[in-house]
Amino acid sequence: MKVFNVICLTLVIVGAIVWGIIGIFNFNLVDALFGTGSAFSRIIYTLVGIAGLYLISFYGLICNED
Repeated sequence: MKVFNVICLTLVIVGAIVWGIIGIFNFNLVDALFGTGSAFSRIIYTLVGIAGLYLISFYGLICNED
């Protein structure tokens, strides 16, 4: 399970960096690399979204540590 958590966290960090680049430079790195609306771009966005939803469960883990 630790490997899955690391993969999800990495995907979310990459997603955050991509959004930061969009916000600061108005440049979408994923679309530039793989094409706007391409199947591979959609897969990347989907994986990042699923990882983000999964990491919501970490709030429960953090709250239960006290």
